[in-house]
Amino acid sequence: MKRLVAYITTGYPDPAFTVDLALALAEAGVDTLELGIPFSDPVADGPVIESANLRALQRGFRLQQLFDVSRQIAPVIDTLWMGYFNPFYHQGVERFVAEAKAAGVHGFIIPDLPFEEAQPYKPMIEEAGLSLIDFIAPTDTPERIAMIARDARKFLYLVAYAGITGSGQSEELSGVISHIREATQTPVYLGFGVTPETAREKARNVDGVIVGSAFVKVLLDEKLNASEKIAKVSAMAKEIKEKINE
Repeated sequence: MKRLVAYITTGYPDPAFTVDLALALAEAGVDTLELGIPFSDPVADGPVIESANLRALQRGFRLQQLFDVSRQIAPVIDTLWMGYFNPFYHQGVERFVAEAKAAGVHGFIIPDLPFEEAQPYKPMIEEAGLSLIDFIAPTDTPERIAMIARDARKFLYLVAYAGITGSGQSEELSGVISHIREATQTPVYLGFGVTPETAREKARNVDGVIVGSAFVKVLLDEKLNASEKIAKVSAMAKEIKEKINE
């Protein structure tokens, strides 16, 4: 069965909502949750997730909220922290590793930490039993793909196109996927531009999909109350899970 990874922004509109939404997504069939760490300059993300980041920060997001939320949801759903390297650097990667392990979180996704620059931190992360998810882009050469894929843990994050999240572009990825399959048996999940409308096609030839902007767009809809947002995102998650497994 193909897997569904869901991204949500921690603390928007508040930590209690984040917990309620995460538990609802687990019930809806989401396999892994990316808890986004709000940051003022999320360079890989489009305007939807950027807006949610800024709103969470304006509402007073603090890292302790991430840790508290994670302790409540990680026992229920496989949880990863998705964030930019700046907070990891300033707080210390050691602290994030310790807090993740204590909360039951299984690893990190750090989109602005290139593979080469991540190497000093990987031993510490992996010795704690955690994973640092590696990215592969459609512009990577076969040699680079092999280098990244060889020691990948948990899954590989295949970026659907060169750009930012939520822009809905697409590229021909069959060659890239073939190179990955030659180098590793680690599952390949495709992210960027996955919606209920594109999920079936995007899931072709990969082991799962990662959905962010489509969910966060609902969270930004001020016409919906909290219960309506949770119901709508959960229904969308169920639909995507069904479509990728048809």
